[in-house]
Amino acid sequence: MSRPTLEVADIVRAVGNSFWEQQQSHLVWPHRKVLDAIVRCRTAALGGHLDKCVRCDHQAISFNSCRNRHCPKCQGSARTKWLAARSAELLPVPYFHVVFTLPHSLSALVLQNKRLLYDLLFSTSAETMLEMARDPKHLGADIGFLGVLHTWGQNLQVHPHVHYIVPAGGLAPDGSKWIDSSRRFFLPVKALSRIFRGKFCEQLRALFQQDRLHFHGSLEQLASPGAFNHFLWQLGQKDWVVYAKPPFGGAEHVLNYLARYTHRVAISNHRLVAFRNGRVSFRWRDYAHSGKKKIMTVSAHEFLRRFLLHVLPKGLVRIRHFGIFANRRRRAALQRCRALLDMGPSVDPPEIPRLRCPACSDIMRVVERLTCSQLYFRSNLTWSAPRRSGDDTS
Repeated sequence: MSRPTLEVADIVRAVGNSFWEQQQSHLVWPHRKVLDAIVRCRTAALGGHLDKCVRCDHQAISFNSCRNRHCPKCQGSARTKWLAARSAELLPVPYFHVVFTLPHSLSALVLQNKRLLYDLLFSTSAETMLEMARDPKHLGADIGFLGVLHTWGQNLQVHPHVHYIVPAGGLAPDGSKWIDSSRRFFLPVKALSRIFRGKFCEQLRALFQQDRLHFHGSLEQLASPGAFNHFLWQLGQKDWVVYAKPPFGGAEHVLNYLARYTHRVAISNHRLVAFRNGRVSFRWRDYAHSGKKKIMTVSAHEFLRRFLLHVLPKGLVRIRHFGIFANRRRRAALQRCRALLDMGPSVDPPEIPRLRCPACSDIMRVVERLTCSQLYFRSNLTWSAPRRSGDDTS
């Protein structure tokens, strides 16, 4: 994919300081940290390294990445490494893609209680699938799956939902056999929706009773028990969205599918179209109108405001494993599944792609680490317009 001509970093450099001065009463220090990281990513400000080809001795300087999980430029390398590790865990069965979405009326409350309610979204949706799968009326098996949290919609507004990638089947309760699910559907989505709604509202009520929820601004009225109970009643009257896509098969298809969801940020640089006269235009899909492709234009300050809505609390894990594939039991469960599916022993994950020489395509190796000052004097760089590197290998 070609390098984008416009990046989020360009917008932050242009209006980041004025945005912060105007909005800092509504922002916290992690927001500033994200903005600073994006601006400095893959510039001389973070230092770099001198790479040398093992065959032809071609040399090139690469700037270090910020490695911030909200940075659009840092996720490609992280995704590649993560997918290489996961490829050895795939089973030779079809996989389903199931999505649990919170209703829009919860968005404001979620923003004021991110850590609690994102955790609650994970736990209640995962429990819903695990319980239904164990029910003999449906599958009668212990299942395992991977979940990825997304907090945004295509228009960058708050839209919390979890993507689950689920093998089409599971282990019998006694571990004696592998039970295949239907090839047409995994679990009934209407039943999943009702149970998910009930679990989430029940746990939300418990958090309120424990006085663990925050209510600020327009939500202060919900702090009274009567108002909050009415709010929960309204949530219970809605149909919550649970969507299950048709199964897709084969390890290669699964990996390609995972790559779309695992390390995505709110918006990629490739979706940016223009930045002029203080306004940003970007591509988006309007799923309310059959996914039609459109261009949205907003002020640069509004663009940054929407982007920062999706900064996650420090330490919040957005990729999680559940059921028999939970971290504490994944290795043993995978070995049992492999044996039952006649897969043979596990294989080593594929080698992570290395930086290649642009002259002869052989491997480039790091021969020297360079500080910010060394890069400045060696390359005669200017701070106002730092030179960008290629793919990060630091």
